[in-house]
Amino acid sequence: MPRYEFTEGSSSKFWEITLEGTTLTKRWGRIGTDGQEKVEEFDSKAEAKKAYEAQVHEKVRKGYTLAESGDSDGGEATAESAVNPDLEAAILAKPDDAKGYLAYAEWLKGEGDPRAELILLQHSALEAPAATRKKVAKLIEDHANELLGESLTEAVSDETLKLEWHLGFIREARLGQVDYDSSANIPDLLAELLAHPSARFLSRLTLGMANFDGENDYDETLEVLAKAKPAPPLRSLFIGDFEFPDETEISWTQVGDLKPLYKVYPQLQELRVRGGEIGFGKIDLPELRSFTVETGGLHQGSVKEIVKAKWPKLESLEVWFGQENYGASGGVKDLKPLLDAEGVPALRKLGLRNSEFTDELCAVLPKSKILAQIEELDLSMGTMSDTGADTLAQNAKAFGHLKALDVTQNFLTKAGQKTVANVAKSVASGNQRTPYDEESRYAAVGE
Repeated sequence: MPRYEFTEGSSSKFWEITLEGTTLTKRWGRIGTDGQEKVEEFDSKAEAKKAYEAQVHEKVRKGYTLAESGDSDGGEATAESAVNPDLEAAILAKPDDAKGYLAYAEWLKGEGDPRAELILLQHSALEAPAATRKKVAKLIEDHANELLGESLTEAVSDETLKLEWHLGFIREARLGQVDYDSSANIPDLLAELLAHPSARFLSRLTLGMANFDGENDYDETLEVLAKAKPAPPLRSLFIGDFEFPDETEISWTQVGDLKPLYKVYPQLQELRVRGGEIGFGKIDLPELRSFTVETGGLHQGSVKEIVKAKWPKLESLEVWFGQENYGASGGVKDLKPLLDAEGVPALRKLGLRNSEFTDELCAVLPKSKILAQIEELDLSMGTMSDTGADTLAQNAKAFGHLKALDVTQNFLTKAGQKTVANVAKSVASGNQRTPYDEESRYAAVGE
């Protein structure tokens, strides 16, 4: 039974409270005595829980402090939400079907859980969003302690955590330090979020700055993701949502080892990673539709791991290679499995960006097997010269089926831009860079 005490001057009092179903039991008196006991009955669990919270709040306001947490008898009165594994399984099996959520709402009503009302309110909002938006926001605010808990509520308040709710549960979350004054522990907050019942059906997760003070390191954060039990059914994961160079340089960020995540989140459809020191290992994500790696220095071994992956459903692949000065290594020869269209039967959008061998890519792409199946090609941010543009133009027939070709932020002259203008149905060629000399061309992003 949770026990609160108040000691001031000659006063030395205790107050205990527990909640079991619709029964509220209180005991109070002078410390050292048995005190008095009172039992209150309510018509529903929801009413009993509301009374419990109001009375605890009143005692805390008067100066009582929690002395001991007591035994499990008072557990039902904590901020923990009710959980039903069978109903969760039904939602996980059909995450886009509202019927599973509505069934959960009926069960939660009997548990006095505010998510029941939130589910029903958000379900009605699917047809009339404007009329219920304020009601939803107020309900979440009024029951923040039960829906999130104190730490996560505080993180939402200072914008360390941003949430989108869907039918009573968190569907999307973005977590990251907001500025240099932030002291938020991102791994700890992520662990708390993943363990909370409200995040059981979390579908999209974005991780911003893990640390403004020193290197932006995601190692501990990835460990939390890999150890989540039960793991949420993530479909989208973005690691490294920061502005470079304003918040940190891209190569100052250490992402860490991604391999442990593959078995834990097999339903991933979108994976985006920004930073350096990325460990891929043998990539096994059979449901993935989109894979993006933004880095200033991709090692040759990582390039090989990416192109050897088997992605039967991958539709979009974007790889930033970076500068040799920041760890980039390898070249066109390492891309052979990809250029031969191995393991990517559904690929339609290909980005080979931020490369120091863009002219070489222009030379091999016309004869590659992959070119025939893609609809969009992005060769931006690299080192393409007018020589590369001439190669593209000379093989215009091979590129003619492309809906879009992007060669922006390379090193094309006005003449080079004109040369490549009609290679594809739509060509973006603006925002070119000017080299000091022929030997000083470099990928757009390194540090």
